Formats: sequence, structure tokens, C-alpha cells
Amino acid sequence: MSDLLADLNPQQQAAVSAPDGQILVLAGPGSGKTRVLTQRAAFLILEREVDPYRILAVTFTNKAAREMQERLQRMLGSKLDGLWLGTFHSICARILRREADALPFTRDFVIMDADDQQNLVKLSLKELNIDDKLYPPASLHAAISNAKNNLTQAKDFVAGNYREEITRRVFERYEQKLQASNALDFDDLLLYAVRLLQENDGVRQKYARRFYHVLVDEFQDTNMAQYELLQLLASHYQNIFVVGDEDQSIYRWRGADYRNVLRFEKDYPKHVKLLLEQNYRSTQNVLDAATAVIDRNTQRTPKKLFSKRGKGDKIVLYEAVDDHAEAMFTVETIRNLLEGKKAKGGDIAIMYRTNAQSRLLEEAFFQSRLPYRLVGAQRFYGRQEVKDMIAYLRTVQNPADEVSLLRVINLPPRGIGDKTIEDLRTCANQAELSMGSVLLDLGAKQDTSPYWDTFSPRAASALATFGALLINWRSLSTSVLLPDLFEHILKDTHYQEFITDASSEIGYSRWENVQELLRMAYEYAQVGLVDFLENLALVSDQDTLPEKSDAPTLLTLHAAKGLEYKVVFIIGLDEGTLPHRRSMDDPEEMAEERRLFYVGITRAKDHLYLVRADQRRSFGSFDYSTPSRFLEDIPENLLLRAGFQHYHSSAPSRQTLQPRWTSTSEKPKSAPRESAQYTAGMHVKHAVLGNGIVIQSKLQGDDEIVTVAFDKAGLKKLSAAIAKLEIL
Repeated sequence: MSDLLADLNPQQQAAVSAPDGQILVLAGPGSGKTRVLTQRAAFLILEREVDPYRILAVTFTNKAAREMQERLQRMLGSKLDGLWLGTFHSICARILRREADALPFTRDFVIMDADDQQNLVKLSLKELNIDDKLYPPASLHAAISNAKNNLTQAKDFVAGNYREEITRRVFERYEQKLQASNALDFDDLLLYAVRLLQENDGVRQKYARRFYHVLVDEFQDTNMAQYELLQLLASHYQNIFVVGDEDQSIYRWRGADYRNVLRFEKDYPKHVKLLLEQNYRSTQNVLDAATAVIDRNTQRTPKKLFSKRGKGDKIVLYEAVDDHAEAMFTVETIRNLLEGKKAKGGDIAIMYRTNAQSRLLEEAFFQSRLPYRLVGAQRFYGRQEVKDMIAYLRTVQNPADEVSLLRVINLPPRGIGDKTIEDLRTCANQAELSMGSVLLDLGAKQDTSPYWDTFSPRAASALATFGALLINWRSLSTSVLLPDLFEHILKDTHYQEFITDASSEIGYSRWENVQELLRMAYEYAQVGLVDFLENLALVSDQDTLPEKSDAPTLLTLHAAKGLEYKVVFIIGLDEGTLPHRRSMDDPEEMAEERRLFYVGITRAKDHLYLVRADQRRSFGSFDYSTPSRFLEDIPENLLLRAGFQHYHSSAPSRQTLQPRWTSTSEKPKSAPRESAQYTAGMHVKHAVLGNGIVIQSKLQGDDEIVTVAFDKAGLKKLSAAIAKLEIL
């Protein structure tokens, strides 16, 4: 026991050695929660002599699961055999494949990734003759996902209005298409697992009696389906150990509900609550700022975060004249840090609320000729050539997977056009078979197939040729290793020639991506096609991040969860940006915006820069910004102020300050004004914003600032010199 607990602080020791029962560990950022969860598993095995077979450990990302697996492997070696460790979705997939006989699909089901799910919704809309401009697929899919996360299936979905009725129809057709393809989406993995355990007492007892201990990471990010799943799996022994932090719950839009922490306390009245408050990441000034921000939220357990790393530097609050200056200040500060060797590129991150905020930063990096790494751009598994090869492999595994089949059936072009595909779909529907089954029959029997005469001779021959290839690949999938199958598909389809023909440089880059996927296939050579495809389907954005990079990282605050950097910039700290304008009328949304800022602050190890802009450009005009309300919560003694407002602290109020421009080409070239050109009540027209009414106009130096209520664009403050408003 002394070896397991020796390097832990008293709070960590109490958590690792806690008695059996229901344990709620609320772990502040940087407090070593993953270490505690890992040590807890080791403690149960070595000190309590619990068979690893009786332990279930659940994480949220594959990366976290790998790290925990590696740590336990180093600590326990072969004693680890039998422990179930993985993400919620991978654990559910494992259960569903084992118990498929009790479910409406076979054990070789495929898992549709995000793009495939969207495509199925689009197909459903098309078949139902519903306009996808009035009912965007992304919006409908989000509604379907939300229903499933709340354990509602299509047959149980109740429509309260016409839009929900459309959702219900698409939901039903979407489910039909999934079932026809013997496929599940991410939400189905949870939904079917929960329903299986709820409705089949024998299966529930099988797993509940097996898992003597259930350990859970990132508990604050669980949704209702995941919470119910945990309760079912821990229902027999009631030994459940959860680690989380309601202050870091930032995925409400995905269905995550921080209130599950409160539900846990209510559902398990005999639980033990433990706090991890010592931070090993940040300086005390950073922690004090974060605490001051998050303490304004209610429905949480207060924590007193402390660090033994010292107070550290003050937090820089820079107020730029405009959004261009905001980006340039950030990039130039990074340049100075790099040239002064105060940080390496990989030590630095710039965080923002929305992806759109990266544009000006990218321009500033380009102008400064500094490299950067953009997180949230098209990730590896979203690239066309990678998705093509995955679709081929998925079609081999499951020819009933219509989405994958339609992607590759004429890729590279092999004479199977839209008309032939429609004929194939009609033929399959009439025969009550999948399109893949008809293809396989044509491939096996050629012109003796009962379906041959359904098509023109040329179309039938093309379909039969592809069907024969598919038969051969399916045979190889059971007799050769995964990389060999992969290379056979590449050779048979002449895929390299197809993607490298158009442009040598672009084509070579695309071929490198295919080769990288092939290298990954070698890593899965011994486990096979099913596990390889399942791993790809469950990969998240953070799982695709390289372990190391020498360039500064640009990423959203949502993507920053779980990461840490020596130097952190958080930009866009203005009302309407952070907090986001959508949160203004919803207290729960506003509380989550505050948690999002808290997560960003606590990513910083040594240096934190908070950056905002006094004005932001829009359609050739500019709007004044108001500092984020969250900045008001940070004690002044923690801040070092700089920038536009700091240097003009003795000047008149913001409304009378003369605008400063980031380049001479942007400076308005109008003569000094002696009287206002626009007056309240005037009807005006803007070339982009349309018609509006002047609300107010003020002279400002050699310019005139006009406040206009536009019919469609809303209230805007414009520079008369730039906007060139036409008086109607």
C-alpha cells in the first residue's frame, strides 16, 4: 500500500484508498484525476485483491483510455488481464456484439461516423421529398441525436408541432435505413445498450454481477443515457467510483449534463464526496483568476484551488483598438516569445470561442511568416481519400452498408452511373434485399443471375465486375492480414493512379494520406478488420492531435479541454463573443459560457494573456465592443493592463475617442466635419446592410459615428466615412 500511495497528496490518497461503495471525486483542473483513477484500479487489484476481470473502467476518449492502459500495464503487467477499459461507446459496442442475438441486428454491424449519419439524413429527406433548405440535415440530425441521448427511439418520438412532425418522419426513415444497412450510429450504441440492460434481466444481471467495481472518468460530461448505463452496470454491487468536475462541463450542446453530479448525490445518499484541490499545472495567480470567475456559478461544490508553484506572473489583459490589432498583438507577442527563447512554438496556444475567429489570426501568422497549427480544420479521417478507403473496407465488412457502397461503387469511375445505381436500388427493393446482396449475386453468377436482365448488358457487366471484386475481397478478409487486404483493394481499383493523375504535388499529398492509413492498418494487423473499423469510427478530434508540435496551436475553447500549454492566449473577450450572444437570454447557457472561460484559463501553466478588441469590423463598417462581463470578476491585483484603453486612460470616454486604424490604407480620407450629416429619424441605405433608420449620430474627430437600426441587420454603429450611407 505504501508504494501505491507514497507519491500522492493527502486528498489523492483518500480517493485512491476509499472504501467500497459510492465515491464522488470532484477533481479541480490539473489535480491529477487520471492518475487517481489509474491508482484506484491498481489499488483494488493489488491491495483489495479484486480480480481485474471484475473491474470496468470507462473513459471519454480513446486517448485517455490508451494512457490509462499504458500506465496500468507498467504497474501491473500480466495482472491487468481481463479488465474492461475503454470509452462509453467502445464498451457498449463490445456488449452489443456479444449480445446481438437479443437485438434487431447482427453482431457484424457497422458504426456510422458523423459524415455518414448526415448523408443518411440527406437521403431520408430526399426520399420523403422534404426541402433540405427549409429543414437542414445538420439540424434534424441534432434533434434525432438529442432524442436518442434521452433514450427516445423513433417509434416513441412525439411531435408537438409541424417541425417536430418533420423530424419524426425523417427519424423513422433514418432508422429504417440504418437497420437496412445493419448499422448503428454513435447514439445507438448507448441507446441499445441501455434498452438491452433495462429490458433483459438476464443480460443485466450477467454484467452487473461481473463488474464488482465500476470506475468512471470525466463524469461531468455524461448524458442521461450514459448515466442510466452506469446505474445499470453498477446495480448489483453498488460500487461506483466517479471522477469529474462540474466546473469543466462544457458540452451541453452534445447532451452532457453537469447536473448528473447532483443526481449522483441524490440517487446515492450514502455516497462519499472527496475533493482534489491541489493543482500541479498552473501558477497561483492563474488559479485565483479562474476561481474568481467560476465562483459566480451556482449549483456546484466550491473548491479552493492551490498550487505550490508560486504566484507567478500577473495575467496580461490587452485591449486592442480593433480585431485586426487583436490578431497582430497576439502573433507579434508570440514572435517575441519565440525569438527571446522564452517559449517554444509547441508551448503556445491561442484559444477562441468560435472557429470563425481563426481567420484573422491565420492572416496575421501568414503576414508574420510564422508557422501555426490549426485544430478544427479538416482532420485526417475527414479527408476525401481517407474516407474513400475506409468506405471500401466497410463495404467489404458489410455489403449492406448502403452509405459506404454508394461512395465507392463508381470510384474510381467504372461505368456505373446514376441511372444504373437507381436501377440497382429498385431491383433490390423489389427483391427485398440490400443493394450489396444483389451485387454479390451478380458477381457470383454473372449472366445466369436472376437479376442480370434487370439491367442493360453494359450496366449488368459493370455491376457484375464490381460484385466479383467484392466477393474476392470478402474472401481475402478471412484469409489474409488486414494490410494485405488493404493493398489488394488499392491494386484492384488502381486508386493510386486515380488520385495522383490530376496534380503531382496535390496527388502525392493525397497518396501520403492513404499510405498513413495503410501504416495504421499494420498496427491492427493481428486484431482484424472489425476492430480496425470500430476504432476509426470512435476516433474524436482530440484523438487525432499529434503528441508534439513545434508550432503554436490555434483551437477553440471547446477543443482545449484536457490540454495544457506553457503560454495561453484567450482572444475575443467581448460581450456577444465570449459569452456568446446566444447565451444572453438563457441562464444555463450563460453558466456554461463561464465554465468555458474557466476551462480556457486553467489550460495555462505559466503565462496567460486575455485579449479583446475595442471595435470589430463588419461589412466595411465597425461596431464598438463591450468588454466581457467575465473580465469584471478577475481581481485587479492579478492583472497587468495594456493596449488601447490602458494608453488612453486619461482620455475622454470611449464614445468620444478617435478611432485608430491598423494601416494607413484603411484611414478615412474625409475633411474635418463641422456639423453632422445624419440626424435621428433619417431613412438611409447601406450597400450591404440594406435600409435602416438613423437612431443617433455623433461627431468624432474628422469622422461621424452613426447608429442605425437596419431592417434586417439590426442595430449597427458605422463610420460615415467608410459606410457611405445613402440618405433616402
